Amino acid sequence: MTNRQPIFAEKGAKPAGQYSHAIIANGFVYVSGQGPHHPETGELPPTFAEEVRQTLRNLEIILKAAGTDLAHVVKVNSYLSDLGRFQEYNALYTEFFPDAPPARTTIGCVLNGIQVEIDCVAVLPSA
Repeated sequence: MTNRQPIFAEKGAKPAGQYSHAIIANGFVYVSGQGPHHPETGELPPTFAEEVRQTLRNLEIILKAAGTDLAHVVKVNSYLSDLGRFQEYNALYTEFFPDAPPARTTIGCVLNGIQVEIDCVAVLPSA
């Protein structure tokens, strides 16, 4: 048996499929890919910049529900529908990770009706 705890953030966006918002295992929080839909209204922001910011806020909600925050993120996987927007994405990302940013991979891919999706791994703060 593993030490595995599913997390469903009450204030998070409803999962679009059969998955947990996150899983806590062995001191790490593995957050499922999050998109830019507003968790309360389901609305999609009208601009790329607002999509990126809302996606990162959605990650924050789930991390908080799991007992951690962006400062404890160690790895980020970013998926962009247009890698030509990488510089813009990077500037927006820096708003949320200004110092000692986590390791990151950024991938260009086809996304279903959105421009960005992000997942991450964070550590739980020491008690």
